[in-house]
Amino acid sequence: MDLFEYARQQQMASQAPLAARMRAQTLDEYVGQEHIFGPGKFLRKALDAGKVPSCILFGPPGTGKTTLARLMATKIDAHFEQLNAVTSGVPDIRRIVDEAKARMGQYGRRTMVFIDEIHRWRKDQQDALLPHVEEGLITLIGATTQNPLVSVNAPLVSRTRIFELQSLSDKDIRQLLERALVLPGRGLGNYNATVESEAMEHLIRTSSGDARTALNALELAVVLADADENGRRTVTLPIAEEALLKRAVVYDHDGDEHYHVASALIKSIRGSDPDAAVYWLARMIYAGEDPRFIARRLVISAAEDIGLADPTALNLAQSAADAVSFIGMPEGRIILSEVAIYLACAPKSNTAYEAIDRALAQVGKERTPPVPIHLKDAGAGSGQRLGYGKGYEYPHAYPSGWVQQRYLPEGVDGPFWEPGARGREEVLARVLRERRALGMQRK
Repeated sequence: MDLFEYARQQQMASQAPLAARMRAQTLDEYVGQEHIFGPGKFLRKALDAGKVPSCILFGPPGTGKTTLARLMATKIDAHFEQLNAVTSGVPDIRRIVDEAKARMGQYGRRTMVFIDEIHRWRKDQQDALLPHVEEGLITLIGATTQNPLVSVNAPLVSRTRIFELQSLSDKDIRQLLERALVLPGRGLGNYNATVESEAMEHLIRTSSGDARTALNALELAVVLADADENGRRTVTLPIAEEALLKRAVVYDHDGDEHYHVASALIKSIRGSDPDAAVYWLARMIYAGEDPRFIARRLVISAAEDIGLADPTALNLAQSAADAVSFIGMPEGRIILSEVAIYLACAPKSNTAYEAIDRALAQVGKERTPPVPIHLKDAGAGSGQRLGYGKGYEYPHAYPSGWVQQRYLPEGVDGPFWEPGARGREEVLARVLRERRALGMQRK
């Protein structure tokens, strides 16, 4: 590299977005991912030992995948090559392999190849590089926002370790923004800027754990703020909104408004109003609510408010919770919307909710009776000698798969579950009424 090329790269670096300039340059500067990168964790221990396995870094945008790969290369003093799985081709990989061989032979220095969007890696690209990964010439680090167990080819997955990165916490984002504000040169320290608390909260909340979004929005907000007579800039909430092109909504994540909006969502579902349910859902998503919190509320609603009137609702809600965790935002909003609409339109029943509360009240108000002897587990030992299980009627031995016998302990009488007549529950209710009537006849 000559002086002109060095000067050009320095100029490009100075004009890069804040998120690029603020990339951690040492392991101590790296923020977040304590579950895989904290003291005593496997990846940190491997780095400290000077060994990095070929791996795939999987997680949402702006969580530090590229930065972590660069830090790993620096830590083990490896040459770093970055490729994009879409734009690179086999000739690029062959060039990297040839250079890696020369570098290892002349200097004994390892080569780390970072593949962005590795889920898009074609088979011919894999075939050109994977043999050299297996022999240890190249350490392969892949980055993807999609689950590699689903989106990445099996031969590649079998040769790598997978580390899942998580969205940064509000605390992590705050630390990055505050560091960027005061750091001169790479950061915004030369602007002599401050950010009002409401504006800072808006930047943190709307970034949704994405450090790149938060830092670049902060830089734009500082540039938009006019300097006063003393040269100081103050970022207010309106400026932060303008920088993010996103209006702040009234939503206190730790206070009453958080629970008020969640309550409005659930009550709209209970009231069978899909339009209101989607509106309150949108309020929560727009304000940066944790999608996992929303998904949990929908799962609860599926059991509490729809219940046995449509048992598939619970399966749908739980599947949605898993899918949101797997896919993340912003696409997760579609899944949450689908479930909220389905739950709002589904037939409603809270009989399961009422049944467990009646049973809990019964258990809590009196002495707990023993398990009837015919229901006790006889096992293969002393239980048989004590007569455990004696008199038990095996339902599968009867043509209908059901036989009348007492399952409640003495002194405890139901019913605890009183079925309704909505949706699928009507079928269950009819079967239960018939069996209860038959049981009364045999008494």
